[in-house]
Amino acid sequence: MSTFQSSEERIRYAIMGGTFDPIHFGHLAAAETVREKLNCQKVIFIPSGNPPHKKGRVLTDSIHRYTMTVLAANSNPYFEVSNIEMNRNGYSYTLDTIKELNKYYGKKVELLFITGADALLEIETWHKVDELLRLCSFVAVTRPGYDKSKLEQKLLYLQSKYNVELHIVDVPGLNISSTDIRKRVREGASIRYLVSDAVEQYVFKYELYRE
Repeated sequence: MSTFQSSEERIRYAIMGGTFDPIHFGHLAAAETVREKLNCQKVIFIPSGNPPHKKGRVLTDSIHRYTMTVLAANSNPYFEVSNIEMNRNGYSYTLDTIKELNKYYGKKVELLFITGADALLEIETWHKVDELLRLCSFVAVTRPGYDKSKLEQKLLYLQSKYNVELHIVDVPGLNISSTDIRKRVREGASIRYLVSDAVEQYVFKYELYRE
């Protein structure tokens, strides 16, 4: 299900935010699929600085998460990485990031924010969601086989309430999570083929995710 309509007047950039602790092939596959299916000129990865929804969890230092994201993204000419959230004091809210990007790019660029399906189901708990939904469109990414019934109902509700453009995009079925990767490193298991070679080498060079 998608409300996507072609537009020759505006350029489309997709935004993918996250802790990327670490970034893995699931993130990259989702970004490339959205870029292709929704005709985006590029995808901008934005490692979070101090995300409010991660209270109580110790994150890997932002410079490591940023560097791994750069290493993972640099083989794709349509991928970019931004440090705007890392340079912000206090909590990193998506609304503040979208405001900055809209100011920087101007009206000629339409922003699409990529998020997981489960996160979109909870989007009304996000900071100033009514203002956020006025400033950018959202893309919920799902794996093939995901039960989209609740998600489709939620999209219809959000579209009716906020008059926003929303999309659902299926991505390749890569069942990978950063949590599992960190656990595998702690246990001495291989993370090859879950992350790029450069990210794997970086993780072991700096001994990330050890106890």
